[in-house]
Amino acid sequence: MKSYKFALLFLLFIPFMACSQIDLKGIKKKLEPVTGKNLSEGDVVKGLKEALNVGSKNASDAASKVNGFNGNPLIHIPFPPEALEVEKKLRSIGMNKQVDDFILTMNRAAEEAAKQAAPVFVDAVTHMTINDGMTILRGNDTAATTFLKRTTSPQLHDKFKPVINSATQKVDLTRYWNPLITTYNKLPFVTKQNPDLDEYITQRALTGLFVLVGQEETKIRRNPAARVSDILRKVFGN
Repeated sequence: MKSYKFALLFLLFIPFMACSQIDLKGIKKKLEPVTGKNLSEGDVVKGLKEALNVGSKNASDAASKVNGFNGNPLIHIPFPPEALEVEKKLRSIGMNKQVDDFILTMNRAAEEAAKQAAPVFVDAVTHMTINDGMTILRGNDTAATTFLKRTTSPQLHDKFKPVINSATQKVDLTRYWNPLITTYNKLPFVTKQNPDLDEYITQRALTGLFVLVGQEETKIRRNPAARVSDILRKVFGN
């Protein structure tokens, strides 16, 4: 009789036990980090910071070399768009070389500024939160770059502008620009132009660097060979 009661109780508890196992599995699944059983949220943030650190350094190195901007069609800085009529008029009167020299010098200024870009980017990612990190990890191939651009552009602009100003002085940009704009403004029936070149180059330099950082982030996410540290392999290898 006792054996019969025990068996009956056991049978009654089977559904409850099964339900308990399902619930526990569900809870466990929710608690597991999104990228793997052995990856903590701290690892995620550390890995993303490392990715941006590596990516920004590589991007800075690529942009700051000779022809880093000038020779790269993705980030090459053209004549200021608001002054395209200036370029057109000056080329029409035989000043092609002067215009080309000016464009080259703008790109040289951006290349000079890019030498100091990496530390600026590194400083900018130090306050990334765990929530930021988890959201970025679930995002697309340039989610970290997009986050960085959205949250740091004003600060980066303020830091880049003096660098660009110093760079334009170093490459003597005004020596190329002043004769061009002076000649243009003396032409009859034209609207006088004098765009803020430092601001224009700053904006284009920042945009170009973010393009390169995005490329580096994509490499780290997609290409195992680009994961040059243990934390990168741990975060992006799962």
